[in-house]
Amino acid sequence: MTTAQHVWYAAYGSNMLAARFDYYRLGGTPPGTTRTYPGFRDPAPPAAVTALTLPGSLYFAWQSPVWTGGVAFYAARPATDWPTGVAARGYLLTVDQFADLRAQEMYRAPGDGFDPAQVPAGGLLTLGPGRYETVLHAGDVDGIPVLTFTAPWSPETVALHKPSARYLAMIANGLRAAHGWDTERVIEYLRPLPGIATHWTEPGLRAAVAGGTGLDLPR
Repeated sequence: MTTAQHVWYAAYGSNMLAARFDYYRLGGTPPGTTRTYPGFRDPAPPAAVTALTLPGSLYFAWQSPVWTGGVAFYAARPATDWPTGVAARGYLLTVDQFADLRAQEMYRAPGDGFDPAQVPAGGLLTLGPGRYETVLHAGDVDGIPVLTFTAPWSPETVALHKPSARYLAMIANGLRAAHGWDTERVIEYLRPLPGIATHWTEPGLRAAVAGGTGLDLPR
């Protein structure tokens, strides 16, 4: 059962892969990293999971200490020459679970509340200067708002950064799981994205998306 106390969290980066998202939900330290996630106060699984396609564009920027390269960001109003249509995975979460996810995205402990009504319809709410501290309303599914996180900066002016091979492998496996895409469709989607187009050759990208994530171990 869902109520007004639920939101869809639209994951468009590494969290499209449920095994990665589960570190936010259940807590723990992903293999190959030094960061430990405290997990949700309520670790119940999402009430539903669905494939989503968001309007706007995906691009890669910043320099992640976890991923050692650029990471994915969502641009609702992208540069005019950027490809549009962002593949995502929707997790139906309680509002408190979404609040705990937001806190962990910004390296804070869960505990704060969140009111989704603060986010304007079709707009965004910047809660701080952090890279994933802007909450954006990307539409509705079955009358429930679809919310995601992005950065407060202008996507046209930010410096693009090359994502690492292991980050691309994570996203590729998330696309396979969420959308049922094969490798060719994954490469077709990723290849023109800002941050990939000028930093990865097609052979290199193909090798990257074929790699393992390091998360396919029993938890």
